[in-house]
Amino acid sequence: MTKIVPVGVSARHIHLTQEHIEILFGAGYQLTEFKPLSQPGQFAANETVAVIGPKGQFDKVRILGPARPASQLEISRTDSFAIGVKAPVRESGNIDGTPGITVKGPAGEVELQEGVIVAARHIHFHTSDAAKWDIKDKQLLKVRVGGERGLVFENVIARVSDSFALDMHIDTDEANGAGVKNGDNAEIVD
Repeated sequence: MTKIVPVGVSARHIHLTQEHIEILFGAGYQLTEFKPLSQPGQFAANETVAVIGPKGQFDKVRILGPARPASQLEISRTDSFAIGVKAPVRESGNIDGTPGITVKGPAGEVELQEGVIVAARHIHFHTSDAAKWDIKDKQLLKVRVGGERGLVFENVIARVSDSFALDMHIDTDEANGAGVKNGDNAEIVD
């Protein structure tokens, strides 16, 4: 059985707690939706912030909503070199012991003590898709992309939940290296 999944390329972005949103944008502030994302209930917000590291900064970093339990900046390895932060490859939400960053908004700034990661490549599976293909949560997969720069991604983490929609997430470095763009298809090979 062929196991085809759509690919989503994840550019640098930030998730923020409601407390940090209010520090950056003002008391009681709520994010506003720019466009929905592939995962149900998730969205790219109209709001952006600057992130400042020891060697540089990125302006207009998109916030993804809704508010999260912990603030987290997801960047590519190339981004980490550019701003001077040694971001480890981690699964989203696993931020213990990661470096911090300064986040600046129109109403204030926040010093994150931790939370900067290069997101581990992963596939979101709805439980029904995972069951159909006999894939377990946290299973490591091999996924092939075709084309002129085709390759096999190893160590792709399966994330299974009733609240997920089928979508593989890789960062811009990975996408550029493989010649992949949003909406391309990939095949789970192991």
